Amino acid sequence: MARSSRIPSPLGLGTLAWIAAGVCLLPMLAVAIAALTGGVETFSRLAGTVLPRYTATTIALVVLVGFGTSVIGTGAAWLVTATRFPGRRVLEIALALPLAFPAYVLAYAYTDFLDHPGWVQTTLRDLTGWGPRDYWFPEIRSLGGAALMLILVLYPYVYLLSRAAFLQQSATAYIAARTLGHGPWSAFFRVSLPIARPAIAGGALLAIMETLADFGTVSYFGVQTFATGIYQAWYSFFDRGGAAQLALCLLIVALVIAALERRQRRDQRQHGAGRRFEAMQSVRLTGWRAVGAASFCGLPVLLGFLLPVGLLLSLGWDSFENLLTDRYLRFLRNSVILASIAAVFTVAAAVVLGFNARLHPTRGAKAAVRVAGLGYAVPGGVIAVGLIVPFAAFDNALDAFMEARFGIDTGLLITGSIWLLVAAYGVRFMAAALSAYDAGLSTINPNVDAVARTLGRSPRSMLRGVHLPILRPSLMTALLIVFVDVMKELPATLIMRPFNFDTLAVQAHRLAADERLGEAAVPSLVIAAVGLLPVVILCFGLGRERRARRFVPEPAQV
Repeated sequence: MARSSRIPSPLGLGTLAWIAAGVCLLPMLAVAIAALTGGVETFSRLAGTVLPRYTATTIALVVLVGFGTSVIGTGAAWLVTATRFPGRRVLEIALALPLAFPAYVLAYAYTDFLDHPGWVQTTLRDLTGWGPRDYWFPEIRSLGGAALMLILVLYPYVYLLSRAAFLQQSATAYIAARTLGHGPWSAFFRVSLPIARPAIAGGALLAIMETLADFGTVSYFGVQTFATGIYQAWYSFFDRGGAAQLALCLLIVALVIAALERRQRRDQRQHGAGRRFEAMQSVRLTGWRAVGAASFCGLPVLLGFLLPVGLLLSLGWDSFENLLTDRYLRFLRNSVILASIAAVFTVAAAVVLGFNARLHPTRGAKAAVRVAGLGYAVPGGVIAVGLIVPFAAFDNALDAFMEARFGIDTGLLITGSIWLLVAAYGVRFMAAALSAYDAGLSTINPNVDAVARTLGRSPRSMLRGVHLPILRPSLMTALLIVFVDVMKELPATLIMRPFNFDTLAVQAHRLAADERLGEAAVPSLVIAAVGLLPVVILCFGLGRERRARRFVPEPAQV
């Protein structure tokens, strides 16, 4: 009886889980080792030349994006949840749409629109008769321009989390503040905003992590950050030690921010003020207040989605580029192949990690899940350096051994292969797959596992016959999220792609770097269209949530 009470384990499940976690941990360890063994002289040279500039620019970009996304996301979330104005129901969903765009795609579109030969400045000169040096116009290719592009695509992180936090608040404390003489704005800043602060901070930290990982936007705008410094040191100067030390600096910052984000999520536990939940009474806005609210919520949608779509369509149409040519079909095929393989392997590893932690909820199993989830905080350039360094050393050592012993030149077996690139994608997006899988797994009562075991099912049979059918929607969501993220990923693909194996993201970056923005618009549109898939699913969820909300029949008017 004692033997039968023991939970049977599939052969090697725990080993597979730790292998997956080890692969996710490998690039971080490799970057640290390569940086620490790179020599003090390399770091001294960096500290005296580029490191202060990279640090100052990265900090400035992080501050601007964090502040901008917090203001736009929080303000829009409060307006669509606590007030009523014309167009609110449409804007409530549309505010999530800019999430479909990579920031570098917006950078290509706005550069053509706002640059000196662009439509805005050309029209300004035609109307005024000014010459090129007769007026001042803000430079889009600047630190401020890069921050604006990132704010427009990343504010939905803050908006979605803040909106959920405001919807979950009971109106009891807010009503109490109003009865004590506080006006709407005072009650918002003293009651509603502090309660939602952990969610706001969590969304802002996610936006900051994406800012640290961004390469395409800052590279195209000529803004020198740690992300561009790593790529430049690796490809332009062939300084692997310098690239590893820059990557270590960025890795430390990213991990600190990830720890803060985890701390904020833990602090999001809030208790309602009162014994029962009361829905927040929505206030009907009229006159200039309604116009102001509609403008505040509509401007991010216009600048972050509608205008870029129109600009890219116009650029793509004027370029006469054909997606059906063999060249573009090859780029599309390469992108789909990489994204599909990476999505399958990443979700499969997430299932192994999550199911092992479910079957054996030990500290080791939970630690494996946490280690595997660290990759989301690590920029793609850091992961690329961390994987290439050890596997290049392995390939070179194997080639030297085979050449000396057998006279066989093996070359680079792993470095520069599609499988190493897939591993980089898996490390980068494992956290997204784990999050989607865990969300579905939490809906399965542990008693289901106990019943399955009493009926004689092995853990492997229980996973295949019970868990996976129930988790099919969550697994499809995880596959879709990883697929779209891989399609948009640029720095890891640029550094690690096999020779002559370009993707849509690489092609768009190359064309834009050559100032061929019309041609770059075509692959950019395809990337944005693919990115719309999870956003559309998210919007359907927002629509269902909105219909489920309880409104007070007669809202007050302001």
